[in-house]
Amino acid sequence: MSGLVASLSLKEFFKSLLGEVTGRQRVELAEVTEFYLVNLLSEFAVTDKLFTREEDGRKDHEPLAILYHQALQQERAERIRTLRRLGDVSLYTAGFFSGALQSGVVGPDYYIQMGGTAYGHVAELTPAAGFAQVYRELCEKFRELVEVLEEISARGMVQAGPSGALKVYEAWVRTRSDRLERVLLDAGMMPRPKGQLAN
Repeated sequence: MSGLVASLSLKEFFKSLLGEVTGRQRVELAEVTEFYLVNLLSEFAVTDKLFTREEDGRKDHEPLAILYHQALQQERAERIRTLRRLGDVSLYTAGFFSGALQSGVVGPDYYIQMGGTAYGHVAELTPAAGFAQVYRELCEKFRELVEVLEEISARGMVQAGPSGALKVYEAWVRTRSDRLERVLLDAGMMPRPKGQLAN
């Protein structure tokens, strides 16, 4: 029973945080798309869902290009599942790990392109009466949603303690991102410019 309560609490937490951040960033989403994102965040909060388990027991992250290639070889139902996973992993990774991607072989733009394209394909393959509109919105607003997840991630790191706050500050120094600056201002880690009120 406690697992169910924790799960519901996690979903409520992400629903509240997603609503707050999308409102602040002026990103409008259909209610069903918000529901999809809350479920995605709750699912990937458990790292086992984000990674796949290798035969030797190690957890690994499937390369996006391999997932895409697999999808092209699959029948329709399996292709939808694989493309959806590609979109989900791309969105979460680009949003929550954008700092790490900056110094990687492929940057955030690669994840944004792959994820947006994957959701676009899922929208085309899904019956119009189904979730096609959700995947279409995820495709069209992919970059905006990455920015929403970046802010959610930064707020979580600041609340986690000094080491997380330092990472957010270092990312802000590197990027001068307005979103990261707002997170640091809200946490009281930077002085507000004269005349500026708290959100």
